[in-house]
Amino acid sequence: MQSFPVRHGFEPGRNVVALSTEESHKTTDALVELTPIPSDLTTMYWVIDEVSLPDVDSGYFIHPASTVAGHFREYGDIQIDGEEPALVFASDGGGHLFALSGSGRVWRSTTASWSGQFDLAAATLQEFLEGLAQRINCQL
Repeated sequence: MQSFPVRHGFEPGRNVVALSTEESHKTTDALVELTPIPSDLTTMYWVIDEVSLPDVDSGYFIHPASTVAGHFREYGDIQIDGEEPALVFASDGGGHLFALSGSGRVWRSTTASWSGQFDLAAATLQEFLEGLAQRINCQL
């Protein structure tokens, strides 16, 4: 991070990966009861509560289960042609949404909208997270 200000012209923000807590486990359990959450997302939430990376590209944010539940109550799931319903779990700094479908695929909105088109972003949640790790490494 010492080279960050020289390379980017500003100080880095607060980039955080928050590990799960007993409270976030309860929130994840409540989300599981609310909606058919993909199992990979449940597994992730048992380890990671939330991710905030404002300095990686335009920013990446994995929402905590409580936010995902609130969004699900307000907007429902994402319908993608030919795909099982998807649950929004993340966003980027441009307002694009990332949704994980029951098939395990990760989809990215083409606009900052819940009702717009979604394109395939990664074949699995693991691939999505590995791609995010590569972006982090490029920023260092």
